[in-house]
Amino acid sequence: MDELAARRSPIHRLHPAAKLLTTIAYILITLSFDKYDLSGIVPMVLWPVLMFQISGVEVRTCFYKLRIVLPLVMAVGLFNPFFDRDILFHIGSLGVSGGVVSMITLMLKGVFCLMASFLLMATTKIDSLCAALRKLHVPAILVSLLQLTYRYVGVMTEELAVMTEAYHLRAPGQKGIHISAWGSFLGQLLLRSMDRAQELYSSMLLRGYHDHFHYADIDRFSIKDALYMAGCILFFLVLRYADIAQLVGGLFVR
Repeated sequence: MDELAARRSPIHRLHPAAKLLTTIAYILITLSFDKYDLSGIVPMVLWPVLMFQISGVEVRTCFYKLRIVLPLVMAVGLFNPFFDRDILFHIGSLGVSGGVVSMITLMLKGVFCLMASFLLMATTKIDSLCAALRKLHVPAILVSLLQLTYRYVGVMTEELAVMTEAYHLRAPGQKGIHISAWGSFLGQLLLRSMDRAQELYSSMLLRGYHDHFHYADIDRFSIKDALYMAGCILFFLVLRYADIAQLVGGLFVR
């Protein structure tokens, strides 16, 4: 993610606060669609796809990075067809229930919001994003927590990998970790993580940390950033309140 955020493109050069507020606006407007408004939610994919093209970040990279989270998001409305069986329309002789429509709509909402969030992180360095949050007067403790979590989640992952390898060396041929060892394994992971966190905190104090970070220096919010944010939000509102599917269908019918 840091390598992606270090690239150069018109989207990368925008002020992080503009990208953050635009992403929040996109997510809120996307979530505001009715659960049966499938034709209305589909055009919302235009903005993230366009931004991916301009930023030079491949869409397949987004889905590859989010391959673990996407199934969880897709499962949100999985049981809707069982609870909402009223038929909304027919495709030929096949009746489509409201549960199927709401399930697909919820899945698309989740995927689009994840795409927008990934685009923000892929085009904005974490230090710049944290600096923008402080400019927006987000409490310093929350910003520091976000930065430390992003920076050091890999440390806990390394500890987990070391413990898993040690377990497999003591239990050769066994697939996974036996359920009887889950409690002690998680307890050891917690203790090792706490020890490692204390070492990191001591290192931070030795380097001059005193309750807050010196966040990245970011440029001033310019007219270009304001125009980008205003243009994107206007585009979102057009997609939200104009029936794009009907307009496009009318053009093809003519």
